Amino acid sequence: MQEDAFLKCVHPKCGLVYPIYSTNVQCENGHVLDVKYKNTPSTKLKDTFYERRNSKGSIFNESGIWRFRELLNFCQIDTESLEECSKFLVSLDGAEGRQSKPYHMSKAAEFLGIEKDGLWLQPEGYNPSGSFKDNGMVTAVTHAKLVGAKKIVCASTGNTSASAGMFAANEGIDCDVYIPAGQIAPGKLSQAYQFGAQIVEVEGNFDDALKQSLDDAQNHDGYTVNSVNPFRIEGQKTIPFRALEYLNWDVPDWIVYPGGALGNTSSCGKALMELYEWGWIKKIPRIAVINSEGASTLSDLYNGEFENEELRWNKGEPNTELISRYYDHLDKEGIRPKTKATAIQIGRPANILKGLRALEFTNGVATTVTDSEMLDGMSVVGLNGFDCEMASGASVAGIKKLMNEEIIKKDDTVVGILTGRQKDAMIPVDYHHNSENTFANPPKN
Repeated sequence: MQEDAFLKCVHPKCGLVYPIYSTNVQCENGHVLDVKYKNTPSTKLKDTFYERRNSKGSIFNESGIWRFRELLNFCQIDTESLEECSKFLVSLDGAEGRQSKPYHMSKAAEFLGIEKDGLWLQPEGYNPSGSFKDNGMVTAVTHAKLVGAKKIVCASTGNTSASAGMFAANEGIDCDVYIPAGQIAPGKLSQAYQFGAQIVEVEGNFDDALKQSLDDAQNHDGYTVNSVNPFRIEGQKTIPFRALEYLNWDVPDWIVYPGGALGNTSSCGKALMELYEWGWIKKIPRIAVINSEGASTLSDLYNGEFENEELRWNKGEPNTELISRYYDHLDKEGIRPKTKATAIQIGRPANILKGLRALEFTNGVATTVTDSEMLDGMSVVGLNGFDCEMASGASVAGIKKLMNEEIIKKDDTVVGILTGRQKDAMIPVDYHHNSENTFANPPKN
């Protein structure tokens, strides 16, 4: 087997390399890792990917992740061999990413004041577990299978637990899910139970749950599938791959994501860095990360709202002491992330360093929106006949805010990622019962 793929530390003065079978999420010096590839994929693969949209009975062509398997071939297999694909690649019958592509939404465009042809919104909630998590979970569990893991472990605000439980059940492996007690939407938690995951309730928030889950993975033979796992990032790269493909590789001006743990920001940045390095794209779109005002870590640090210093990737040497002081400040003041958009209710984003790298590479921006603005964003998507959860509304609300600030221009082409479907039934019910909300449609007596 050729050694085309390997793991490498992202720190420029460290750069330690590990074999692809390593389950480390950090190098021995505590820096995060990337999956790297020695070979440069040919741009002729664009035609191959397009042809695979007629799957011809192959679930690996049907899959919106494995259709791009040459660009994430860390298993180092013959990608044209159905036998090898079946042996190595995890898939839920090709359903992951299958329905994910960008759409024009006229009512959302009107709400934002942008030309309809310039706005694309990509609903990732049509993945089988109902969120973008399936994009990365399928590759993380593929690597878990590659290394012979018997149990996967994660912390979750809801969607990760659903996705991890689903793929674990389908592969016949155990799954432990650490959740912050009382802070998970029942619709998400019920999925984890339905798929047979072992729920472990943790007093505290998501950050506390993540800490315990990483300890479980390290000390009790678990395999972590949170986005600190570099193999999960590989699968999430296919979100921008699909967007670019449906735009005929005509690069948009902006790609907009909700914040949270910043796995999506990190994966999008890595995808764009690779595509640019490989000569697949000539222009680099700007990434915009939209946080909730109640969970604003990235925005606070990136925009210099803490200690008047703007946190930057700084070519691989970010001021990590500034991050530590910010977290100490949160602890000292008793500040906990708080938003109804529980999917992005995260105070210590696990991928903040790779997120900074993505923002530096793309000249990106970070901002915040209110819960009310996210609810409006969620609701106007619904008026176009598409479903998304409150956290996804951050993308729409963020585009509106950045347009009002004239950072995004009216004639820009913008792709907004809608990360998950609605799983908390009472959020839209409560929204529409309040006649003061922008798009409220209260019941008649």
